[in-house]
Amino acid sequence: MKRREFISLLGAMTASVPRLGQAQERAAVRIGFLRQAGPHQKQFDAFREGLRAAGYVEGQNIVIEQRYAAGAYDRLSALATELVRSNVDVIVVDGTAAAKACKDATASIPIVFALAVDPVADGLAKSFAEPGGNLTGLTMTVGYGLAAKRLELLKDMTQTLSRVAVLGNPTNPTYAPYLREVERATATLGFELHIFEARAPADLPGAFGAMVDWSAGGMVSLSDAMLFTQRDRIVELELKSRLPAVYPEAEFPAAGGLASYGPSLPDLFRRAGGYVDKILKGAKPAALPIEQPTKFELVVNRKTAQALGLAISREFELRADEVIE
Repeated sequence: MKRREFISLLGAMTASVPRLGQAQERAAVRIGFLRQAGPHQKQFDAFREGLRAAGYVEGQNIVIEQRYAAGAYDRLSALATELVRSNVDVIVVDGTAAAKACKDATASIPIVFALAVDPVADGLAKSFAEPGGNLTGLTMTVGYGLAAKRLELLKDMTQTLSRVAVLGNPTNPTYAPYLREVERATATLGFELHIFEARAPADLPGAFGAMVDWSAGGMVSLSDAMLFTQRDRIVELELKSRLPAVYPEAEFPAAGGLASYGPSLPDLFRRAGGYVDKILKGAKPAALPIEQPTKFELVVNRKTAQALGLAISREFELRADEVIE
């Protein structure tokens, strides 16, 4: 072969081979990350830690496409469709509403939920041992029973509580089953119960005003993405209304609320990274058992208790996993 012909052939071969950076970009795994709540850096970092422990590093061998509904449940369907059309390899979601939206959008892309409540009762899986479809992951509770536990904790802290307000968002698909559990527990504990609804942030001042008018002695909040994104505003209204409250997530007392009881959300997101790894290595969601939380946290804000005029007992504080000064 003549030298000129060899150089021409070599040039053609080089042009046909993608550059290293391009090859890596095309080979990177694409992960969809959809939250019915808004962004939360600590929880997202925990998810990335779970991936990193399995050898996946964002910007090197994975790309994470993030979408957030910020509590607007009517946006979830469009956001799920966006992720499906972007050809992601797996989708990670937070709660039940986001999982249902993705389930409706695709029957083939694996979906991992990190904060489901009762995926069998909610129609996301056939069973915990064998989900049977393209969804699997972790629950944030064992059924809806934690709502009752928060009522008990509120009673322990307030001692003389008789009237309890419940704050919830009726647009959340978990609202009705949570409410049934609260009503059952309230009858057992002997409370008088009233439900106050907030469909959007603009409804919150009115809901708290109605609680005060009803002479509520305390409040429990149901788990909800919109309420979670509005936690600073809710805590402000709690203090203004002088209503002791127990929340599902530790982020509320961290923002100045009285107390919370629930699973460690960063821990669940970290474990979700392990599910992604198993699926990318060939495991089928249909055969990956759904796991439950193993780490629960009772968090109490002592400064808020004092501001509300509550004398939290030393015994109760010793039960807490964290007491915020």
